[in-house]
Formats: sequence, structure tokens, C-alpha cells
Amino acid sequence: MSDTLLEVRDLTVHRGDLEVLKSLSFEVKEGEIFGLLGPNGSGKSTTFSVLMGLLPALSGQIFFNGREVEGGSKDLLRSMGIVFQNPSLDQLMSARENLEMSAKLYRLPRKKRQDRIEDLLRFSDLIDRADERVSNYSGGMKRRLELARSLIHDPKLLVMDEPTTGLDEGAFQRTWRRLLQLRQERGLSILLSTHRPEEAAFCDRIGFISDGKLIVCDTPQSLQSQVSGDHLNLKLDQAETAADLIREKLNLEPIVSEGQLKLTVEEGHSLIPRLVELLPAGSISSINMTRPDLGDVFLHLTGEQLAEESV
Repeated sequence: MSDTLLEVRDLTVHRGDLEVLKSLSFEVKEGEIFGLLGPNGSGKSTTFSVLMGLLPALSGQIFFNGREVEGGSKDLLRSMGIVFQNPSLDQLMSARENLEMSAKLYRLPRKKRQDRIEDLLRFSDLIDRADERVSNYSGGMKRRLELARSLIHDPKLLVMDEPTTGLDEGAFQRTWRRLLQLRQERGLSILLSTHRPEEAAFCDRIGFISDGKLIVCDTPQSLQSQVSGDHLNLKLDQAETAADLIREKLNLEPIVSEGQLKLTVEEGHSLIPRLVELLPAGSISSINMTRPDLGDVFLHLTGEQLAEESV
């Protein structure tokens, strides 16, 4: 028996004369975190809109649990929890009231409804402020409530469009700790879109989407292995002068951006002492070495930079 929970096959979408999805195909397995990584306008949110029934597809098929379904069908929506990119909470209601309203929409019985709400308030660390207006919440608290609300009916698949947009680093990490906990405890499958390489790294598999097409799909580790070299980032005085010196003496091609000097080289650790020796004493404030991330791989395979914002 197949372990595929959701399959999207040859999905094509037009907006006027523009083809925004071009025979897009992917699958999400049971208990898997699957992500679509791409920049603004690549087709990620369009894909999700078709699944939710907000946009029609010109052609293609959607299968859930091995059975063909229509985007936005009752059977599909009952099995999905949805976290939209843009806030969708009622700001004048409390967290408890937002969850109560969602539970009623899914027709949860009263006893199950109350137990479920209390569990989710504790899970999202909102129990102490459960009866306070959402308008008083921080961005991280609102995002936790959005996640809790999407789980009210115990879905098989959690669908999240840019789930951590606008969150600071602390809130980002806490959100992903909760998502990983959900996958471990409940076997929840997760489908997400993101433009953040560090978020895509949490996925079991990731699909690169560009101009409405799936470019490649694999594990983050396998994708990162396709780009070799180390990244060296130097903060230093007179970066342009230093770059000229490196070009002349080391025959390397650094990039200068916002007062920093960047190099991509093999065995970066062996180059650092040479840079310190070559450049004027005291001119280097710091040197940071990193491996290529999924953003670097995306650029390597598509020629596109990942944008700061995505829709």
C-alpha cells in the first residue's frame, strides 16, 4: 500500500494569458514534512489556492489517500489544517473565542470541543492569556494561535503558506519546535511554502519551484551536496581596496556588498591564515565561514535569488 497522502499531478493554472503553474507535480508522504521553496511570484501560493478551492486549475489532478478529489472539496478541507500567510484571526476575540468559533465550524461535539481547546491553548503556551483580546498579542503569539486553530479538528495534513513570515528568530525557532513535536507525537504530515532557506532545511524533502515549474525535488542534504565550497564573509575596513589586493595576489574573485567582502572557495579554513597575513594588520573585524545553504543551491540551479517576501 502506498504511503503517499497527497499527490498533485500535472497542475496547470492560467491567469488571463499568463501560465502561472506549468504541469506542477509533487507528493507528500504520510508523516513527512514537504516544502516548496521559491521566490516571490514562483507559484507557491497559487498552488495552495488551488488545493483550497480558491482558484480553478486549467488541468491537473489532486489525489488524497489514493482517491482523486477536487480542490476545495469538503473531504479534502476536512482532512487539512490551513495556516494562511496573511493573518486571519478575529482581533476583537480572545484566543479561546477564536478556537471556539473554529471548533463549531468543524462541528466538534461540545465535550470534545472544550477538551480540544484547552489542549491547544496549553500546547501553544497561551493558556494564561487565553481570554485576552488577540489584538494585544505579539506577532509570535498570534502565529501560535493560528497554528493551534488549524489543528482544532485533528487534521491529517497541515498546509502552511509562509508560516513564519514576520517572526523574529526566537519565535521562528519556537514555532518549528512545536511543528516537529506535532510530527513526532501525532505523525502529522506537513506541506509548506517558504522563501527562507533556513526554514526549508527543516523539511524531509524540498521542491524548488521557479516560474510555475518544479525544478528539482530531493532531501535538503542531497541538494546541498550539489554545491561545493565554503563561504567566507569578512567585515573589514576599505573592502574595495582589500578586494583588489585579493584579486591581484590570490587570483580570487571576491564580492563586495554592504561593506563586507565575500568569497566562495574550497577548503576555506586553509585560506583564512593567508587572508590575515595578506591584508593590513587590524583591518579585519571578523571572519565568518559557512557552508552553502539551500538559498545558494537555489541560485546555482535556477539563476534566481530568493526574495525577502513571497506570495
